[in-house]
Amino acid sequence: MKYKPRILETLVQRLEKDYPVVTITGPRQSGKTTFCRALFPDKPYVSLEPIDQREYARVDPRGFLAEYPEGVVIDEIQNAPDLASYIQGIVDDDPEPGRYIVTGSQHFGLTQAVNQSLAGRTAIVHLLPLSLDEAAAFDADIDDLWKVVFRGGYPGIYERKPDPRRWLSNYLRTYIERDVRQVSGIGNLEAFTRFVTLAAGRTAQEINYSSLGGDVGASHNTVRAWMSVLEASFILFRLPAWHPNLRKQLVKSPKVHFIDSGLVCCLLGIRSADDLRHHPLRGAIFESWVAAEIYKHRLHRGEGTGMYHFRQSRGLEIDLILQGSQDLIACEVKSAATIDRSFFRPLQQFDNLLERMTGRPRVSNRLVFGGDMAQKRTETDCIGWQTLHGQSWLP
Repeated sequence: MKYKPRILETLVQRLEKDYPVVTITGPRQSGKTTFCRALFPDKPYVSLEPIDQREYARVDPRGFLAEYPEGVVIDEIQNAPDLASYIQGIVDDDPEPGRYIVTGSQHFGLTQAVNQSLAGRTAIVHLLPLSLDEAAAFDADIDDLWKVVFRGGYPGIYERKPDPRRWLSNYLRTYIERDVRQVSGIGNLEAFTRFVTLAAGRTAQEINYSSLGGDVGASHNTVRAWMSVLEASFILFRLPAWHPNLRKQLVKSPKVHFIDSGLVCCLLGIRSADDLRHHPLRGAIFESWVAAEIYKHRLHRGEGTGMYHFRQSRGLEIDLILQGSQDLIACEVKSAATIDRSFFRPLQQFDNLLERMTGRPRVSNRLVFGGDMAQKRTETDCIGWQTLHGQSWLP
């Protein structure tokens, strides 16, 4: 199938002009190999997935790198993590930009190698599953919200059009049996699998490690460590609590959002888009889908931080807060196709709260909903789900 352009291309092409190494991470099957081979057709390409190449890179790293004096794309470099140290020596002697492009799926293995050896020498970017605007390039039905959310964004589902449930079930099995098994400290894969399923049922909620640990039969610390594994391998991300006082912000509970909505549906046993349409968790799954789309929008443009949620003990909640240097975007998410006046109440209350602050930031209020038409209401932009990427989410 012909390569479909990705939003991340612009950022990577800019960074390769400034850094001798560009590191591209992301979940398994997010399209990193296809991306690199299409973006750098003139560079040699080598994958460390085959055992012979992996052993060559591990046993004789100098000889391996000497095969590519002008540079190379190295796929799945976490399979030979010591290679990063030898790349460091080469680029220290000759820091020519764009020499090495390295990728890795197991972020927990790759990050340690890169941070120890290539700090200051590499730019790190993340290629996540397809965003809605990227999926539009495929011959796929993206006019039905619940079909889109049920299917998720992994490129393999769009390229070969398999049954999403079967594809995602196989993906989960591969992820747990191959990737997670290699992480030290996770001996009970059955308990970990149960934990992933229970975590999916809590998407778009604040994390209560003790409650989740009680349900899965694991300690608070074990659940916290397992949550870090899911985050490091791009299954989910944690959304910190926003507070104008940074010290208070750090002690509040983060919210958890799964990056791929199709994966959530698979874990929860949702069998079709029609089942999802009437599922009791459809609102939470839609909220996580919106949060993940905005997360992709920002990461694929080089902006990873600055996303939060807000909750007061007396009840006021804002689903998403996006913080810039001077401005905020306050965003509520509703799965309903019809706008109700009550949807605006939290945003109005948040405005009232900020009015009492010293040095109040400028705030843009937004409502993302399950309808098709964008609308402008007093002080709030109402954004239909299909026009999500027509907005800037970089305040």
